[in-house]
Amino acid sequence: MTERPGNDAPGTLLVLTTLPDAESAGTVASALVARRLAACVNILPPGTSVYEWQGEIHQDPEHVLLIKTTETGYAQLQAALLELHPYELPEIIAVPITQGLPPYLRWIQDCTSS
Repeated sequence: MTERPGNDAPGTLLVLTTLPDAESAGTVASALVARRLAACVNILPPGTSVYEWQGEIHQDPEHVLLIKTTETGYAQLQAALLELHPYELPEIIAVPITQGLPPYLRWIQDCTSS
């Protein structure tokens, strides 16, 4: 794990992905928490994603998932997302959490440790 300045819980991540509907978003979120790959997953209300795919511009409703996890568990989380995700090429982006409430960051670590 990498120690981050000002962060009592090293190696915490915010992972983002999008799902096509509330049902699949809930299924994926619940599976990640149940498998202890995520401490918490926020499912945001649907928004519209505009993107190019296979030469065409698309506008589709999607739910964004905000997944709180750790660097050490990221590989397993990514593998689970690829297993559970309905998209051919899912958005999976990890952003390091460099600052945060120390007890909350420790809680993420505690919830995702085996």
